[in-house]
Amino acid sequence: MPIIVRPSFVAAFLLPTFFVAHACGAEAGKSGKKPDVEAATRLQVFLDRAEFAPGKIDGRHGGFTLKALALYRQAQGGNAGPAENETKGGKAGAPDVSDLDMDKIDPVFVDYTVTEADMKTVGELADTVPAQAKQKSLPYKNAAESIAEKFHMDRDFLSELNPGKTESIKAGDSLRVPNVEPFDPSAAKRLEPGSEMGAKGANDIDDKSDGKPAEGKKSAGEKHSNTGGTSVKVDVKTNMLSVFENDKLIAAYPVTVGSAQTQSPVGDWTVRGVAMMPDFRYDEAMLEKGERSENFYLLPPGPNNLVGVAWIALNKKGIGLHGTSEPDTIGRSASHGCVRLANWDIVRVAAKVKAGVAVSIH
Repeated sequence: MPIIVRPSFVAAFLLPTFFVAHACGAEAGKSGKKPDVEAATRLQVFLDRAEFAPGKIDGRHGGFTLKALALYRQAQGGNAGPAENETKGGKAGAPDVSDLDMDKIDPVFVDYTVTEADMKTVGELADTVPAQAKQKSLPYKNAAESIAEKFHMDRDFLSELNPGKTESIKAGDSLRVPNVEPFDPSAAKRLEPGSEMGAKGANDIDDKSDGKPAEGKKSAGEKHSNTGGTSVKVDVKTNMLSVFENDKLIAAYPVTVGSAQTQSPVGDWTVRGVAMMPDFRYDEAMLEKGERSENFYLLPPGPNNLVGVAWIALNKKGIGLHGTSEPDTIGRSASHGCVRLANWDIVRVAAKVKAGVAVSIH
């Protein structure tokens, strides 16, 4: 069903779930004064459309917005240092963006008409891992969650832009949202899975040191991008993933990396393959101690799967780049040995890589 948008010129301590606490750790609180919402959103939309993602769009000049801005300027041949005007104490101020063509982001917000297809992404979601393992899929819990993710938004910001309208969203409702390229979770199904990904769980494939797909098969990114000169670098200090094409920076996305107990595998790796809408092998011993056990649950696909809508396997068993069921935790809570991105960002990364692409984690 087509997306319906109409221009609108009116400006206008998430706690993780039980499962995210197990798979990803705890989240820090929010801080910082409320900036000019329209100006901050305009910059976030500008960066998101350029694929130098600012994280969830929330109408604030947060840390990821400034990091994305610095990397965007680096890609354009500018200064590789941090974005200017970051205030003391770790709180971000409004940067000078007079050098950027911000006028092309017009309007900043659009009115989106909720479709029947949107409502079909919503369904029942069990509260426990054993019960979730019995479901056919893991959908969005409610329409507000679905629409917020569709427009790369903070859920509270969706409510802020649409006071009194997000508790009972239905098809035909009009909601103000940022003017980004909408994320469609069904698009993940259209990417061809890597040949190495089996039904036993994307994080349970065997090790393979050469990072090449099986003979005669293609991995997901191969038909979507010329990745001959592609490489990926993950900076564990800044929590940013950068994509390079022939050593030229072309995109960057916020990530969450491993904790002190189960650190992300620092070193140089290669992509084994890509699984879209993957199953996930939930093994608490593996998540807590890094040791596999026979006591596990196989969670079905869906945006609320713990690894989200995509798994990019590295040539180390159980380790990969993946999506998440909780985009609010990106950059704030630790991942158990993997590198986690928002669902709308992991799909963009997956479309740029294929088996054999180099991934550096440092």
